[in-house]
Order: sequence, then C-alpha cells, then structure tokens
Amino acid sequence: MIESLELTSIPAEDEALRASVRAFLDEALDGVPADVRARSWMGYDADFSRRLAAKGWLGLTLPKEYGGGGRSSFARFVVVEELLSAGAPVTAHWIADRQSGPLIHKYGSEVQKKFYLPRICRGEAFFCIGMSEPNSGSDLASVTTRAVRTDSGWKLNGRKIWTTNAYRSHYMIALVRTSGEPADRYKGLSQMIVDLSFQGVTVRPIHDITGDAHFCEVFFDDVMLGDDALIGAEGSGWEQVTAELAFERSGPERIYSTLVLLDEWLVFLGRDMPVDDGRVALLGRMASQLCVLRAMAISVTEKLARGESPVVEAALVKDLGTEFEQQMPLLIADSLGDDPDRPAPSVLLKTLAYVTQISPSFSLRGGTREILRGMIARGLGLR
Repeated sequence: MIESLELTSIPAEDEALRASVRAFLDEALDGVPADVRARSWMGYDADFSRRLAAKGWLGLTLPKEYGGGGRSSFARFVVVEELLSAGAPVTAHWIADRQSGPLIHKYGSEVQKKFYLPRICRGEAFFCIGMSEPNSGSDLASVTTRAVRTDSGWKLNGRKIWTTNAYRSHYMIALVRTSGEPADRYKGLSQMIVDLSFQGVTVRPIHDITGDAHFCEVFFDDVMLGDDALIGAEGSGWEQVTAELAFERSGPERIYSTLVLLDEWLVFLGRDMPVDDGRVALLGRMASQLCVLRAMAISVTEKLARGESPVVEAALVKDLGTEFEQQMPLLIADSLGDDPDRPAPSVLLKTLAYVTQISPSFSLRGGTREILRGMIARGLGLR
C-alpha cells in the first residue's frame, strides 16, 4: 500500500553543499547557450563527469570504502538539483550514479562492489539500463532476452531497445530470463552486468526528432559472460529491478527537465515584456506546482535515506512531475503567441523548440503513464 509522504526538509549539512556546487557550475557552464543546456541529462560530456568525480560529487551515497562519499540521499538530491537547474551535461555518469551503483551496492557480491563502485565514483565506468525490449513495450515481465548457464558462466541472446546512451557506455545492467518462459512473468528473471565491449554485442543508435541519438537498440548474439555477471540471486531480478526503478523515478530529474526553458522565458519576461496579469497568474501556477512537486520529491528522498524502497510513492512523483514538465513548453508557447508583436529572442525559441520536441518522451522514460498509474492504483488498493 502507498504510504503518506511526510513534509520534510533537507538537512543543513547537505544543504551546505549547494553553494560550492553552484559556484562550480557558474564557471563550468559560462557561455553555454540555453538550447544546449536544455539537453542536460541527455547532454554527454565525459570530461565534465570526471570533473564532478574529482570534486567528490559522484557516488555520494556509496560507502567511503568503495570510493563513495558516505553521504545521505539528501546530499545527492542537492547536487542533482543544482546540476539540472543549471542544465549541466550529466548523461555520461547519470545512470551509474543514480541507480547502477546503488543497485550493485545493495545486491552485488563483494567482488562486484570492489570492482565497479570505485570506477563509478571516479567517473570511469558509465552504465546503461537494459530493461525494455522490442514488442514488449513497458511490460518488463514479458522480456525474452535469455541467459543460459554454461560451464564457465552464461551465454546471452536477445535484444534491448530505447537504451539511453548505450553506444557510449561501458556496461549494461540487463534484465534477462534465466529460467522458464515469458508466460511465467515475474518468475525466472535475473539481472546481469554486460560488458558492452564483448564479442557478440551490437549497439545501434536511434535518432530522435531532435536529431540526437541517445536512444539505442542493443543486440546480444551468443555473448559469453562469466559467473560474476549475475547480480544477486538467480531468479530475484524482478524484486531487484523494482527497487532499481524507485531510484530511477524518485529524483528531481522528474520535475526539472524543463527548468532551463523556464529560466530563459523568465529572462525574456523581465527584460522585454510589460507586467501582465495573465502571465503573472501563469507564473504563479507553475511556481506552486513546482514547489509541491519538489516537496514530494524530498519526501521520497527521505524514505530512500531511511533505507526504504518507496516504489509506489516514486511512481506518483514521476507521473505528476512528467505531466508538469510536458505542460510547460505548451504553456510558454501559448504565452509567446499571445503577444506576437514582441518577438522572442532566438535562443529562447531554439530552447522551446528542443523541449517541445523531446517532451513526449518524458512520459515514456522511466515507465509509461499507464504503467505508473496502474502501480499507483494498486498502491491505493483500487486494483
């Protein structure tokens, strides 16, 4: 059942990180136009990710013995909030820092922890997510990619799709079937770490409407994996992937994907537009929604900090946040259209164009709206 989200605040010791992160970003992103910064967690810059690592801002929640910061989930929330608000290019390290590292720390063997976690914290190991498959949509329980035991480990065959950044990643954590059939649904699923440089792995980027190619389709043809590829216990993949999705859906990225656009629009309003009751009301509506969503995200972070797995609560925040993010470019476009005699600057229009084109994907990544609302309904006892 879904539990109530208690109003909470970020602890002072974690809030203290904000000033240094903001100062770093002011210098690092100086002169980068808004239409580039709007890509943020689709923006790839491995050197930037390693600069964050050198500051100690990757792997913040991982134990110090593995190279992490040993900090709470609130510390990571502060850093991520600043990165996304500024429009920093974070996609290189994003998956590894947000969910692959915590997943390996929670379920992985000691050998896996000692090998992967320090590399993640140094910005040397980038991960992608191998969940979705062709013809399966968001129904993860129907995956057909299969790993079969061999004398030396596992032989992997199958396909994954919509795998963000696979062609630039070193590893994938893949949800695969190790026993049974797709009709068995949740039974027989396991998670494997796949080195994407191995023979038999083929990665094909997929270009989207914006011209970017962060989505990929990944093919596995008799890929030979060692025994140490398996994360956790065989057959526990569904439990593990559900916990992983709580990390994926709970952060501020589910409400901040369009903040660079909002900031650029505010600059235009403050500099070139007269005060207008309609625009003031629209800004108030956006600000109030954002404040509520942020408070909800912080409440979910508190549950993560307590070691809980707030799967349904994270799905609720993700669903509401996605709706907010998708509305924003439409509302800003309508506002600009209401006053055509005051043309907007080109950088604002470019930023608006990019966000408008990419925003339909917001309700696909991390789980479709239909899947999330089904989870929420079950959590509320309605299904």
